[in-house]
Amino acid sequence: MRKLLLAGVLALGVFTAGCGGADDGSTTEPLVADQVKASPTSPADPSAATRARVELGETRIGSILVGEGGRTLYLFEKDRNGKSSCSDACARAWPPYVTDGEPEAGKGVKADLLATTERDDGTTQVTYDGHPLYYFARDTAAGEVKGHDAEGFGDDWYALRADGKQARD
Repeated sequence: MRKLLLAGVLALGVFTAGCGGADDGSTTEPLVADQVKASPTSPADPSAATRARVELGETRIGSILVGEGGRTLYLFEKDRNGKSSCSDACARAWPPYVTDGEPEAGKGVKADLLATTERDDGTTQVTYDGHPLYYFARDTAAGEVKGHDAEGFGDDWYALRADGKQARD
């Protein structure tokens, strides 16, 4: 009986340790690697890249750059000289917008601000006005801007306007 009671207490402890509050993704706290799952619209395998297209999308913070599926694209202030400073756990939380070929500009997007940069892993990342572009893993639908004005992995993240500047709330 004592062993059964002990097993029940241990099972209850394991169950409650795995439970937590609901996460609606509205936090701006930095993500850690084990909190991030691969996004369904951003390839977990960068080699699965296709030709990228950057468009404008309407959000609660205004008209901003979006990628595949209307998902918000972000800049990372830690990036310097058009090179990404985000890899490993950072790139799982903030998947880089990679391309196979030259990116295309949608309506309202300035084609002369679009370019690419080579990442340390050899993939080609889309840039806009010199900023490497990223998705945010917690943005799961078009128009979400959960990563805007967030801090994580050593600096701040912002959505971008068509002029290449960070969006303002």
